[in-house]
Amino acid sequence: MSWLRNPWGEPRVLAVVTGLYILWSIVPVAIAVLFAFNNGRSRTTWQGFSVRWFTGATGSVFHDPELQGALKHTLILAVICVGLAVPLGVALALGLQRWRGPGGGTINTVMLLPLVTPEIVMGVALLLLFLRVFPNIGLGTPAQAIGQVTFTLSYVVVIVRGRLTSIGREYEEAAADLGAPPRDQLLRVVLPLLAPAIIAGAAVAFALSIDDFVVTQYLSSDASTTTVSMLLYASARGAPTPALNAIATVALLITLATLALAFVVYRRFASGKEAAQVAALEV
Repeated sequence: MSWLRNPWGEPRVLAVVTGLYILWSIVPVAIAVLFAFNNGRSRTTWQGFSVRWFTGATGSVFHDPELQGALKHTLILAVICVGLAVPLGVALALGLQRWRGPGGGTINTVMLLPLVTPEIVMGVALLLLFLRVFPNIGLGTPAQAIGQVTFTLSYVVVIVRGRLTSIGREYEEAAADLGAPPRDQLLRVVLPLLAPAIIAGAAVAFALSIDDFVVTQYLSSDASTTTVSMLLYASARGAPTPALNAIATVALLITLATLALAFVVYRRFASGKEAAQVAALEV
């Protein structure tokens, strides 16, 4: 116990608890990934290493039309979500940060509602919205994309507003003093300074889109709008092959690669001094 207390430094019990939590989180995922490479059809008994469920001639991720369709639709929704949520989130963050009139607090509260609203409530609400209010849109890919943008937008706004708060308005004011019009202040000063937050927001939106199940499930129409998460849920209780683990592994790798890329870019541009130098060179 004295070793855990560590009176001459930080309590080691914190490191122990953190390590146990990481193990508890990673081990189940690692086991699922491991059985994606199982040579047999079992998802619980190891029968040798193989990549048959990724590239095999039958039943693999790259040869099963159902698995391919789910993965393709998942990526399409993720790209649409990022393409819409990021520019809208940046614009909304700029507007809220610069808002000086009445109603700013109300708008900010409404913007944060998707962060605290239970996802099942949002899913049901959006389902009723597209069935009753906007029946011309109906269910399917457009509805799924709009639903995902609705709840990912708040994450982008929070991330970008945090960056706006940290950089302040000094660089814009300096650009204005040098004669830069508002358009150039935005495009050549503000946006370069916001690049780390924009990249981080895009990565978060992409990961949330790939991972989402509830809203996407409620707004789906037929088999062509099935995503990886929906396929996993529908098949997990039956007698699936390790191909299900394989497609989950592919989705996991895509998400991790996206987050790793965003982290590298963020580390490259997150320094306020470096970002300021980039903006100054452009001005």
